[in-house]
Amino acid sequence: MTQIRQICAVLAATIVLALAPVLAKTIDFESATIADINAAFDAGTLTAEKLVQMCLARIAAFDRKGPALHAVITLNPKALDAARVLDAERTSKGRRSPLHGIPVVLKDNYDTFDLPTTGGSVLLEGSIPSKDAFVVAKLREAGAIILAKVNMSEFASAGAYSSLGGQSLNPHDLTRTPSGSSGGTGVAIAAGYAPLGMGTDTGGSIRGPSTSNGIVGLKPTHGLLSRSGIIPLALSFDTGGPMARSVYDVAIALGIMTGVDPADAATTKSQGNFQTDYTTSLRADALKGARIGVARDFLGADPDVDWVVEAALAAMRKAGATLVDVRYPKWLLDSKGEFYTAVRYPEFTAQIAEYLAHTGPKYPKTLAEMIDRANQFNATRDDGAHPNPSRWSLFKRELDSGTLTDYRYKAVHDYGLPMVRALVDGILSAQQLDAIVYPTSPRRPGLIAAPPGAGGGGAVSATDIANLTGFPDLIVPAGFTGDNLPVGLSFFGRAFSEPKLLSLGHSFEQLTHARRRPIHTPALPGETISVP
Repeated sequence: MTQIRQICAVLAATIVLALAPVLAKTIDFESATIADINAAFDAGTLTAEKLVQMCLARIAAFDRKGPALHAVITLNPKALDAARVLDAERTSKGRRSPLHGIPVVLKDNYDTFDLPTTGGSVLLEGSIPSKDAFVVAKLREAGAIILAKVNMSEFASAGAYSSLGGQSLNPHDLTRTPSGSSGGTGVAIAAGYAPLGMGTDTGGSIRGPSTSNGIVGLKPTHGLLSRSGIIPLALSFDTGGPMARSVYDVAIALGIMTGVDPADAATTKSQGNFQTDYTTSLRADALKGARIGVARDFLGADPDVDWVVEAALAAMRKAGATLVDVRYPKWLLDSKGEFYTAVRYPEFTAQIAEYLAHTGPKYPKTLAEMIDRANQFNATRDDGAHPNPSRWSLFKRELDSGTLTDYRYKAVHDYGLPMVRALVDGILSAQQLDAIVYPTSPRRPGLIAAPPGAGGGGAVSATDIANLTGFPDLIVPAGFTGDNLPVGLSFFGRAFSEPKLLSLGHSFEQLTHARRRPIHTPALPGETISVP
């Protein structure tokens, strides 16, 4: 009898092994989370080399061919080699982190020691920094693979366009903007070029592309992530942040990159406040019992966007959230744009010079030199690089905006910004709110060909309030307009409330499942992942 049992056990085990490929669930690559990818790695049904090959195939199919999205500026020629090394290391030593073997695309204002960092500009074409940005080094240490540097609004300002990378296109509608300044990252993640990307945000530059491309993005608390090694726009507002197709993936990436950096004094604010694993905070039922403020000042500009937001609010109520209407005072709504510009313009003039001091001798060293060189670049090159008048005209306004000792700058920086922080913190505290929600963009993505200033009146975006305060803002896909354009919902909270925001966003995401594949970047043959 014992022998019969042993024979039966062996037969059962053989049958299970034979059926394992059948029992495994198959997931489309574009919908797989980093957890799914790791499960496939662990099961031996996927390797980092194969994953990079899948990503490169999508770039080859869609970035210069097909819809010609123009998201990529520079591909890493050693990405496959890195993947093979990491596969061997996984086999011999195990994985370094959940990002081991995961391809990442970087906005081209993150320093990389092995690839050019250009800010999207012909003025920095070919500039290779001496070392990685702090967060890029963290990603590599965790086993992430730098796949590509991607397009952006030139020097992180003006339209979703650069003199070096050209115009990036929205994969949901090629006539619509992908928004800036992290437009290339938004396009790349939506189009499935990589599971994870990095953007930067000074006034909405992670959040605009996240909503326009229908993905998840996080503008973290100012100081949570180091900015050392990132081309500055205005350090009082600048922050890097992760962009992905799920809240879970954003949470994984965030924890990998936190930590105090001696080269960035702002990160001292995060001491005792940062976490190294934000996935432990995620709860599918986090909306139950939550108090959510609704910033209705930012509705009323687009009926389709308003409908999506109201449907999202209804879903949150049904999940057990209490919703409270919130109104910002008129003085903030009227002045926030001027507060932003009063700090942003003079800081760029001073801080870009500090960055340029570390570039090679052939590159400009001041904003005045950048203007002079831009004036000499007045025709399209054979490779497609061409002038960027909208951004280069802004150089002159930045140069003429005053210095960091000017009373106009100091009045806003030293007194205006603390006042805005105190106000918003007071609103959150007085109403006992876990977060404030609002449409990340009050209108659907605009037409690329629309003349400057087109679009009429209505509500303005609230994204710069998060920069004026330094508070975090998480964007989660909420739905689509009647013409199939994505709408994102912002979850905005007090400083270092990322665990709460990520949990609320994850709960909303699991409730609504409002993201979908862009119509211009369909699945390619063999693009599935088998997960046990």
